[in-house]
Amino acid sequence: MQPFSHETVLLYETVDALNVRPDGIYLDGTAGGGGHSELIAKRLTTGRLYATDIDPDAVAAATARLAGLPATVLHGSYADLDRLLDGQGVDRLDGMVLDLGVSSHQLDEGERGFSYKQDAPLDMRMGGNGPTAADILAGYSKQELIRVLRDYGDEAFAPAIASAIVAQRERQPLQSTLQLAELVASCYPAAKRRSGNPARKTFQALRIEVNGETDNIKNGITAGFARLKPGGRLAVITFHSLEDRIVKTLFKDYLTGCICDKSAPVCVCGRTPRARLITRKPVLPSAQETEHNRRSRSARLRVIEKIKDSPYGGQEG
Repeated sequence: MQPFSHETVLLYETVDALNVRPDGIYLDGTAGGGGHSELIAKRLTTGRLYATDIDPDAVAAATARLAGLPATVLHGSYADLDRLLDGQGVDRLDGMVLDLGVSSHQLDEGERGFSYKQDAPLDMRMGGNGPTAADILAGYSKQELIRVLRDYGDEAFAPAIASAIVAQRERQPLQSTLQLAELVASCYPAAKRRSGNPARKTFQALRIEVNGETDNIKNGITAGFARLKPGGRLAVITFHSLEDRIVKTLFKDYLTGCICDKSAPVCVCGRTPRARLITRKPVLPSAQETEHNRRSRSARLRVIEKIKDSPYGGQEG
């Protein structure tokens, strides 16, 4: 196993946007290699950072990197942050960051099965538990496979790929990443194969399905926002349109005030926004960063600040 390596994306942009208070309590829900965590922790005095990750390799790397800093590293998913924080006696947060998607280490470590460029078992589990990608390819119906490929990969050739998977498993189940990558490529017209690796969308879709990423994002952001104190900030980095749509939808709800019919002369619902935007538009990596780290090119940072707990009243800042 190679040492854990992960290029932290939008490092200073993210941590600066959190407006870290030296005495505050912060959560990095996707510790990875510990880049965001380390910078947050270095800005604390009497405060504390809690960093979580479902990947045991990331937990080990972050623990080593944060040694000696006011930080605690926990093994678990950000979608389960209520249980993790309750176990530490933490009630409220002054800020939270989520760096979504797959880490550089997971992509580069071939045996994890995330990469379509290296031959490995079709695993793709971030935490090492539950059904693998091979299990999904062997057990899902054709229609279920089409749904996964379309919804999570935006794959235009989903029906053809699903049909090919079903036909292949009748002969022999798919077991390796390169087997799957070759099968997907065979479903693409020759002209389309020249515009990037055809397997990229399929691998993304399977990874999201294996790890329940869409539900995790919704659950994690919902729980994290509920834990924020008024004045606390939530920063989320996304890497593809599906993640970004989920974040924008959740943020929109927090930012929405009156929901009365527009024909009503006055507001009767009494609803007011629970948050305000810190980033009017998503923050993108600089040209220097994308040149240094090509995987950062699709990154988008969105940040909101909590105003109050309830849209119909609740605690003010």
